[in-house]
Amino acid sequence: MRRRDLLVGAGSLAALGGGAAVAFDVVGSTDESTIGAVDLDVISAPESEADTVTVPEPGRVTFLELFATWCNVCESMMPELAAAHDSTDGDVQFLSVTNEPLGNTVTREDVAAWWHENGGTWTVAADRDLEVTQALDASGVPYSFVLDARNRVVWRHRGRTDADEIAAEIRAAGG
Repeated sequence: MRRRDLLVGAGSLAALGGGAAVAFDVVGSTDESTIGAVDLDVISAPESEADTVTVPEPGRVTFLELFATWCNVCESMMPELAAAHDSTDGDVQFLSVTNEPLGNTVTREDVAAWWHENGGTWTVAADRDLEVTQALDASGVPYSFVLDARNRVVWRHRGRTDADEIAAEIRAAGG
């Protein structure tokens, strides 16, 4: 009788853990949903060259990371993102996007200063109307995405990840 209780308990625990991993996106996943292009405001940072950026850029693989300046995990991810960025070629659209409400508790200047302090060397933009956040069905930060050249989400990951995994997912998408 005790053995059966132990097996049932272990099976329930495994199912609960697997369900939690999926519910909280603690593992990378693929859903291949397609999102339409959105124009985002580029944050005034030395690494950014234009006032707006179209995301995803049609015909290119896109890596997009949602972040917030108050997020310690986002800050700790910056070296990993820099290494992943450095491993890609110019054919990949690589950007980070904040969905913080600019003008309330954080300003564009605050984001630009945070970006510079943390070594950001790729495009940083603001999702002021949460269009990209909603299109990607993202909840929380950091949240990373790879989209293929047809604007299909081919990888999503919530939480901490490393440069090797990001680079591998970009390569798998054709970038």
